Amino acid sequence: MSEIGIPGARLRSFIERIEHLDTELAELNEQKKEVFAEAKGEGFDVKILKEIIKLRKQDQDERDEHETLLDTYLRAIEAAETDQGSKAPERKAA
Repeated sequence: MSEIGIPGARLRSFIERIEHLDTELAELNEQKKEVFAEAKGEGFDVKILKEIIKLRKQDQDERDEHETLLDTYLRAIEAAETDQGSKAPERKAA
């Protein structure tokens, strides 16, 4: 009955390695929170720091594309608001 067909020792090795990595990740995430808290304590805006980190992960082409799309969408919204604002609201006759 001890013969299951699955190498138990190898399986346990994978599980233990994954558990160890999960522990390390939790510790790193805690350190990351501490760094953000320290930056916030010195007056830095954490949301902006996170945005900068996100941008630094992107290559220049991705950033350029993102900025272009953002600008295009904002212009479209502004144009739509201008169009709506210039039209006088219709009044129903009583």
